[in-house]
Amino acid sequence: MRSRIVMSMLAGATLLASTLLGASPAQATDNSAQRADVPVEFGTDWHDPLTAAPPIAEPTTKSCRVTLAEAQFSDFTPYRGTYTPPRGCGDHWSKVVLRLDGTVKGRQYDRLGYLHVGGVEILRTSTPEPSPDGIAWSVEKDVTRYSATFRAAQDVEMLIGNVVDDTYTGVIGVKATLTFYEGRPAAAQTPDSVLTPAADSTVTTPRNSERIVAEVYATGSGGGCEEFWYLAVPDSAPYSCQADKGPYREVQIKVDGQLAGIAAPFPNVWTGGWSNPFLWYVIPGPRAFDVKPIEYDLTPFAGLLNDGRPHHIDVSVVGVPEGQSGWSAPVNVLVWQDAKRAHVTGKLTTDRVGEVANSSTYTPGSEERVDTDAGHRLTVAGYVDTSHGRVATTVDRRLANTSAHRWTDGENMDALDASWTDDESVTVDGRGPARTTATHRTYTMKGSTTIGTDDRLRTVLALGDRAAALDTRGGRRTGWSRLDDTYTGDATYSINVPRDQRHAVGTTGERYRLHGSGGCYDRALTTVQGVLTEDRSGC
Repeated sequence: MRSRIVMSMLAGATLLASTLLGASPAQATDNSAQRADVPVEFGTDWHDPLTAAPPIAEPTTKSCRVTLAEAQFSDFTPYRGTYTPPRGCGDHWSKVVLRLDGTVKGRQYDRLGYLHVGGVEILRTSTPEPSPDGIAWSVEKDVTRYSATFRAAQDVEMLIGNVVDDTYTGVIGVKATLTFYEGRPAAAQTPDSVLTPAADSTVTTPRNSERIVAEVYATGSGGGCEEFWYLAVPDSAPYSCQADKGPYREVQIKVDGQLAGIAAPFPNVWTGGWSNPFLWYVIPGPRAFDVKPIEYDLTPFAGLLNDGRPHHIDVSVVGVPEGQSGWSAPVNVLVWQDAKRAHVTGKLTTDRVGEVANSSTYTPGSEERVDTDAGHRLTVAGYVDTSHGRVATTVDRRLANTSAHRWTDGENMDALDASWTDDESVTVDGRGPARTTATHRTYTMKGSTTIGTDDRLRTVLALGDRAAALDTRGGRRTGWSRLDDTYTGDATYSINVPRDQRHAVGTTGERYRLHGSGGCYDRALTTVQGVLTEDRSGC
C-alpha cells in the first residue's frame, strides 16, 4: 500500500516550510440544524477547513493591527518584507495575536510553511488540500511571548514552498497580520529577549539572564520517510520505510555538546497523510495548522551561558538513519533578565543522563509485525544567584514510546497502534516555598489502511493529543489544566482512476476539551462527505 500510494504523496510533499482557554460558553449550543443536505459522495466543493480548538480570548483594551505579509506562493521563493511596530498602542502589550488567512483552489498537495520576524520563527504551519472550487481557512496564535522582537523594526520572511504546473494548479494565497492589545502582560509569560542561533549554532545570552527557555519547532517532513517516521521499521523487516533501529524518535538539545534536554516529537499527520486526503479536507489532524514548539528549560545551564561568550546550542533527532534528511528544527532562545544585576552567576549541579532504551522487534509472517518499546530519562539541575537570592531549578523528563505495526505483502493492509508519553517536572526553589509544574503529555495514533480487491482504499484512524498539567507551591495545588484533543476519521475512495471517478465517502470528527482552574471549553465537530453536520459546544 505505501509503495503504491503513500510514496507518490511523499514525492509531492515539501519541507519548510496557543491557545489556552477562550471565553467559556454559558450554555451548550448546537448548530447542526444549520447543516446542508449530505451528498452520497464527495463532490467538487466542501466546507472550508476548521478545527474545534478555542478562539483566542481578546482583551477589551485598545488594539492596533499590522500586516506582516501578503503573498501568493507558487514556488520556493520566500516572501520578504519589513515589519514596523504599531503606532498608538504603546510598546508593551497585554496580548499579541497572529492571524493567518489562506486561500487555494484547484489541485494541490499539502505544503509546509514558516513565518519569521527578525529571524525568530513565530509560526510553523501546513496547508489544507483544496477543492476544485476553492477553500479558505484561517489560523490564530497567541504570540505575546515574542513581544521583545516586535518592539523594533524587523525583517520579515515567509515561505510556503509550492509547485504549480499543469496538474497541480493550486496557488496558495496568504495574509498574515498581528493585532496588539494595549496593556502589560504577566512578566512570567513574556521574556525580555528572544534570541536565535548564529549560522554556527551559537548563542550569546545576556550576562544577567536568570531564566532561559529554548523552543524548537521540530517537524519530520520533506518528501521522505521521516514524514512518516512513526511507521519506520528495522532494516531486517520488508517494508518501504526502514530505519536502523525502528520508529523511535527523540528530539535532543545540547549546550556545548552536553545533553540539556530531551522530548518526544509530536506525531504530526499532514493533510495528505495516511494515503487518504478525504480524511482531512475539512478537519485537519491535531496541530497540523499550528505546529507547537517543543520547550526546554535551560535555566540549570544559565551559570555556564552567562559568561558573555558564544555557546553552541545544537538540536538533533535520535533514530534518524545516518546521512538521511527529513527533519527541520529551528530554535528560539527566550531569556528573562535580572534588571538589578549586571551579571548573574550560577552553576550546573546535576546532569544525570539515563540510557536510551529502544527495542524494536520484527516478527515475520503472513501478517508482518514490528513491536517497539522505547524510552529515556534525563534530570538536570542548577542554580543562579540573583538580586533576590539563590534560585535552584530542577528539570526531570521521562519519555516512553510503545507501538505495534502490522502490514501484509504489498502493504495492501498497513496498521499502527502507537502511543508516546512525555512527562516533565520543573521545580523552582528560591524565595518562598518551592514551585513545581508537572506536565504529563500523551500522544496516540491508532489506524489502518486497506486496499480491497475492488481497488477501494479505506482508512480508519484515531489521533489523540492530551496533556495534564499541575502547578503546586510548597506542595499545595495552585493551578491545573487537562487537555484532550481527539480526531477520528473513516474514509474510502477508488484508486487508480481519474479524480472524478473516485466515488469517495468519509466521516470525520474532532472533540476538543480543555478544563482547568482557568475555566472550561468543550467543542465537537462532525463532517460527512465534506459537509459539516455537527458543531456542538458547551461545558
